Amino acid sequence: MGEHRGVKFPQEVLDRFSSLGVDLPSYFSAGHLGTRMGIEVVEASPEKVVGTMPVEGNTQPYGLLHGGASAVLAETLGSVGAMLHGGPGKIAVGVDLNCTHHRGLSSGHVTGTATPVHRGRSTATYEIVITDESGRRVCSSRLTCLLRDAPQPPTTV
Repeated sequence: MGEHRGVKFPQEVLDRFSSLGVDLPSYFSAGHLGTRMGIEVVEASPEKVVGTMPVEGNTQPYGLLHGGASAVLAETLGSVGAMLHGGPGKIAVGVDLNCTHHRGLSSGHVTGTATPVHRGRSTATYEIVITDESGRRVCSSRLTCLLRDAPQPPTTV
């Protein structure tokens, strides 16, 4: 697997997206929101996407991990998987996200792992399991993304 700034990409992903001329870890990230939340994608392929997030800074008023923070982590990881499945000519747009929260956390880090449930031409669905540092399930999520054609860069005359 090729490693770029801490993210492990399989060689076929590096080869497939090399024509875009983009920074892959930035392209396949949670963007500004993910940066504020401390989300780090550590492994990315169409078959499996893994990322981490600190609990601290992502809590609700009672000091527990905010369910919305788990949802952001889940949507990020599932979207990265869908984008990698769709390839360079597609973008993934989340159309349905379901999260079931199983336990509260007040410290540490969580790890999310996204695996495909369905990978078609126009949609991709991923199951995302979020666990605590002891491997206990914190949240079960499912994300479906619509795969749309990527916008074409403007042509200059």
